[in-house]
Amino acid sequence: MKKIKGIIFDMDNTILRSRIDFESMKKETFRYLASQGILPADLDITNHTSSTIIAEATKTGLMTDQLIKEMWEIPKRFEVIGMKDADLESGVTELLKELHDRFCMVVVTNNSIEAAEVALRDNGILEYFDCVVGREMMKLMKPSPDGFLYVLNRYENILVEEWISVGDSWIDGKASTEAGVRFIAYQGDVELMNKMGVYPSAEITDIGELKRFI
Repeated sequence: MKKIKGIIFDMDNTILRSRIDFESMKKETFRYLASQGILPADLDITNHTSSTIIAEATKTGLMTDQLIKEMWEIPKRFEVIGMKDADLESGVTELLKELHDRFCMVVVTNNSIEAAEVALRDNGILEYFDCVVGREMMKLMKPSPDGFLYVLNRYENILVEEWISVGDSWIDGKASTEAGVRFIAYQGDVELMNKMGVYPSAEITDIGELKRFI
C-alpha cells in the first residue's frame, strides 16, 4: 500500500455537527420540481438525497435558468439555517492540528463554497485545509465523483492510491470509490451504504481513529 499523502474530508456530520434538516430539504426540493412538471409526482424518493433528485431533474433537459435559480434557493435556505452556530464533531480540531503540516487536506461538500468556508472559518479550522470544494466546482454533486476528480486533477503530484477519504454518508462513499479513492465510514449507516453498493474499507466511530489508516 502506498504511503498516504492526502485526506479528503466530508463536511456535514464528519467535521461539523450539522443541523441541516436534510430530509425536509430533500422533500421540499422534490415538491418544487414535481410542481413544475420536471419530475413525476409519484417518484419514489426513499433512497434519494437532494443531490440525486437534482441530478434526476438535470437529466430531463427541462430545467430553465429560472427554474434552476429557484430550485437552488431551497437547499440554500436549509443550509443557512442548519449551518448557523454549527459545532465541530468531537476531536476534529485536535486531529487537524496534528495532521495539517503532514498531509494535503481538503474538504469536498455538496454545500455551497460560501456556506462551507463561513462555517469552517467560524469554527477556526479553515486554515488547516489546502482546498475546499463546494458544489459550484462540480458538474454533478456527490454521489457523483466530480468533486473528488477535481481534487485529483488539482493535486496531480499525489497519486490516487495515496489519497484516503472519510465521510458519514453513502453518497460520500460512492463518490470516493468511483474516483478510486479508499473510503472510511465515520459513524455511518453501513447497512444502508452496502444497500447502495458502497463497501467502506474501514469503519470508525471517533474521528481520531483516522490516524490508524495513515
